[in-house]
Amino acid sequence: MAKFKVSDLNNKHFLSLAGNGVIAVLGFVLIALVARTLSKTDAGTWFFFLMICALGDAVRNGFLGTATIKFYAGAEPIRAQEVLGSVWYVALVTTGVLVLINIAFIPFLPSIKNDALVVSVRWFGATFISSLPFNLMFWILVAEEKYGKILWLRLINSGSMILYIIVLLLLHKMTLDALLWCNFLTNCLASVVGLLWGLGRVRTFFRRSRLCTMELVNFGKYSLGSTLASRLLGSTDTFFITFMLDTAALAEYTLPVRLMELVEFILRSFVSTGMSGMAIAYNNKNEHQTKYIFKKYTGMLTIAFVPLTVFVLIFSGLIMHILGGYKYVGSESANIFRILMVLALFYPLDRFIGVTLDIIHKPKLNLYKVFIMLAFAIAGDYLGLIIFKNIYGIAFASFFTLFSGIVFGYINLNKYLKVPLYDVLDMGYSEMKSFLQRLLFKIR
Repeated sequence: MAKFKVSDLNNKHFLSLAGNGVIAVLGFVLIALVARTLSKTDAGTWFFFLMICALGDAVRNGFLGTATIKFYAGAEPIRAQEVLGSVWYVALVTTGVLVLINIAFIPFLPSIKNDALVVSVRWFGATFISSLPFNLMFWILVAEEKYGKILWLRLINSGSMILYIIVLLLLHKMTLDALLWCNFLTNCLASVVGLLWGLGRVRTFFRRSRLCTMELVNFGKYSLGSTLASRLLGSTDTFFITFMLDTAALAEYTLPVRLMELVEFILRSFVSTGMSGMAIAYNNKNEHQTKYIFKKYTGMLTIAFVPLTVFVLIFSGLIMHILGGYKYVGSESANIFRILMVLALFYPLDRFIGVTLDIIHKPKLNLYKVFIMLAFAIAGDYLGLIIFKNIYGIAFASFFTLFSGIVFGYINLNKYLKVPLYDVLDMGYSEMKSFLQRLLFKIR
């Protein structure tokens, strides 16, 4: 077996993984800076604002993200320019519509009593516009598989924001308003640098066509539903905590939720690899290989999350103290982190059920799965807060949300692809053992 070489890392898979990893680390640093320097109320307001921006991005990305990659990747030069010009046009229109909706709420600001909602109405429009070129360049670079440039562009965005916050801290000027300005300006910086770098292909705007625009719209409207539903599923907790409790409680809940980005980073990396493998196998009518990949990745990830879960159960309090500071010592954040990490043991099964439904050409079932989970999330969050009157109600409701999706998805998946669950952990253990043995051999 070949020995490990540094040149082995110079490939798109590693660059994609490294990019996600670096951004995840910078995200943890940013969370720690915000949690330590802002009050719980201001931190909660910031997290609520980010959720509103994420919903806007879900509309834009769901409408155009996949469509850009599908129609642009591998296209002939003339066709590629037509696609990118049409993407710019649709992106500008979509952004304009959402900004106009935001502007319509501005006259009602004096009557809005919730501070988090006020901040979101005031800042959404400018922030959403500032992130448009950055998002569009990201789609283009993914289609071109230029993951090195993606990494640099994301480093400019996230890195400059962290440096900006450090300067504010040194000057003792760190406030919620300063953080909102920081977010806006760093979005502008990344967008301008990318445009000057020539990554935006702005001149293609004049090569757009009505036919191509309609192709993008007709394709994007289908992916928009599942993307927006998924984002709403992740935002339900934030809405209920903000309006039924307060933003201080939202800060205590969001800190451990943000730390779960480590799990999401691992999941995204494996899902992207497993998804392509399953697609190739299924398109070649190799059902055995499709099931093998499902069981392998689901089982390996579940096994891998076990020691991570044990670590979190033991050291959750210390982690919260390190990241959030004294304000979060003795708060509910540590126990919420423990609950979420136990729940994460079932994330691989849920995620790969959804991915596999898409692979076997049953996207409607995956969309139904998301809507069922959304319904359980809304009902569970409301009842959880009524019963517990604190954020534990939200955390426990997450179990019902997740398992509703797993049960529905697994029952329907087995109608088309028989995958016994008892094989998953067995194969996961065997594959993990084999992987670690190969890794140790290469290192030696």
